[in-house]
Amino acid sequence: MTRALIVLECGPALTVQDRGRDGLLDQGVSHGGAADPVALTEGAALLRQSPDLAALELAGLGGSFEAAEDIRIALTGAPMQASIDGEAISWNASHLLPKGARLSIGAVRQGSYGYLHLGGGIDVPEVLGSRSTHLAAGLGRALKPGDRMPVGADRADETGLTLDAEPRF
Repeated sequence: MTRALIVLECGPALTVQDRGRDGLLDQGVSHGGAADPVALTEGAALLRQSPDLAALELAGLGGSFEAAEDIRIALTGAPMQASIDGEAISWNASHLLPKGARLSIGAVRQGSYGYLHLGGGIDVPEVLGSRSTHLAAGLGRALKPGDRMPVGADRADETGLTLDAEPRF
């Protein structure tokens, strides 16, 4: 079975985002990418992986998700209430999402965009050099319940890391 995160419920603007696309403005494609690039770097640090990997961008509202296999996760960006199988978990921290467990993420408490990072990143195909959804350019689409997000190979196993987020909200 392929490593995957299953979307059970989500808000209307759940998308895959990375650092975006450079050098395509002359072809009508703006940079796009994560609205909060600092959050991408923070999530990468919490999982000890490259900040170039794609994550899920939660625009104002989270959702609920299930792991098809054990997956390391990190939560960054605008703070949101989160739990695994009903047990509250910390924001700006890394955690283990066990196979079959349900991750629930609520609405933002402050700010606009929260991020769900996966150990190994989201492994959707690159289009024009990026995995980012760019709705205005017609690249990708918002996710919906039932979607299975492929997860790349995770080269680490550490969880429980936390950080003091930059005070930008």
